[in-house]
Amino acid sequence: MNKQTLFVSLTAAALLCGCQSSKVKISGRFVGGDTKHIYLEQVSPLAQNVIDSAVLDAEGQYRFQIRGAAATPSLYNIVYNGERIPLLLAGGDRVTVGSVGSVVRNYTVQGSGESELLRQFYQSFVQGAQRLDNIAMQFAREGITEEERKALVKEYTAEYYRIRREQLRFIIEHKESLAAVYALYQRLPGDTHLFNGDSDVVYYRTVAEALAERYPESPYLQSLRAEIARMDARISLTSQITEAGYPDLDLTDIYGRKIRLSSLAGKVILLDFWSAELGSSNQLNAELKELYRKYAGADPSFEVYQVAIDSSKPLWITAVQEQQLPWISVSDLRGRASSALGLYNVQKLPANFLIDKEGTIVAKDIYGKSLDEKLSELTRR
Repeated sequence: MNKQTLFVSLTAAALLCGCQSSKVKISGRFVGGDTKHIYLEQVSPLAQNVIDSAVLDAEGQYRFQIRGAAATPSLYNIVYNGERIPLLLAGGDRVTVGSVGSVVRNYTVQGSGESELLRQFYQSFVQGAQRLDNIAMQFAREGITEEERKALVKEYTAEYYRIRREQLRFIIEHKESLAAVYALYQRLPGDTHLFNGDSDVVYYRTVAEALAERYPESPYLQSLRAEIARMDARISLTSQITEAGYPDLDLTDIYGRKIRLSSLAGKVILLDFWSAELGSSNQLNAELKELYRKYAGADPSFEVYQVAIDSSKPLWITAVQEQQLPWISVSDLRGRASSALGLYNVQKLPANFLIDKEGTIVAKDIYGKSLDEKLSELTRR
C-alpha cells in the first residue's frame, strides 16, 4: 500500500524559498531495521527528491542538515527500511527522529511541534489503512463462506468509517496546523475525495481561515485558497444546474456501464438512494417494484434511477440480483463518501426525489400510497 499521498495541490515555492531561512538539523537513532542506509527527501507537488543520505553508525545513529530551509514549515520525508516518516520542518528546527522496530508504528519526533502533530495523525491513519488491506485480503481465501464474507464486509465497513471519522476529527481539532493541511489530502484506497466531493470545501475553508492567523505567509495557505476557489466554482455550476432542473449524476451500473441521470429527461424519474449493506430497504424495494409494474405503460414513462450507497461491489450486485430489481441500479462504490450524497444533501438512508417530466423535483422522501398518488398525477395510464 502507498503510505504517502502528496500535497498534490501545494506549490513548489514552499519547498524552494522563504523570505527568511536557516539551517535545520535532524538526528536520531534507528534500531531493528535490515539496512544501514537512511535518506532525506524533499517533497514537492510532483515529486519526492532525495536531498541527502547517511549510513547508520554501529549504534544506529545518523545526522542530516538542511540549508536554506523556509521560515514556515515545509514537507520532508525520512526514508528508512522502505518506510517513510513525513516531517514538517522550518528554518531553525533541531529535530530528533528515531524508532525501534517498525518505523511507522513506533517512530517518535522531538523538537518540532508540527511534525509531532503530523505523527499523531499519520501513524493512526496508516495503521488503519493497513487493517483495511488485511481485511480485504481475507476475501481472497479459498472456501470462504457467505457468512464469513458478510462478517468481513461488516468489519471492513466499520473500520473504514472509523478511519474517516478520526481523519475529520483531527482536521477540525488541529485546523490551525499544517498537519491538518496534510490530513486534508490523505485518501484511503480507492477514494478520490476527502468525504463528499465539492461539499468538502467546508473543511478546506475551515483550515484555511485558521491557517491565515498562524501562518499568513505560508504558500500552503495560498494553495488552499486556490483549491477552495475551484471547489466554489464547481458548486456554483451545480447550483445553476439545480435552478434549471436537478444536479446530474453519471454513475456505473452492475454491468460496468455509465448511465447519466439526465439521459432519462422527459420521463417521470424517481431518484432513490439506498444501501444493500444496511439491509433496511428490502421492503421498500418490494413496494417500489409493485408501483414500477403498475406504471410500466404510463405516459410519460416512469423510471427509477436507484443509487446504492455501498462500498462492496459483490454485496451490491448480489442484492440487486436476489431482489430482481428491474430498474436502473448504479453506484460509485464509495459508500458514505459518495459525491452523490453531497450533491443532493442526503443526510440519511433511504431517501428519494421525485422528478417530473420537465425536470423539476416535485417531492422528496415519498413512499407507498403518497408516491402512488403523486405518480397518478404526473402520468396517464
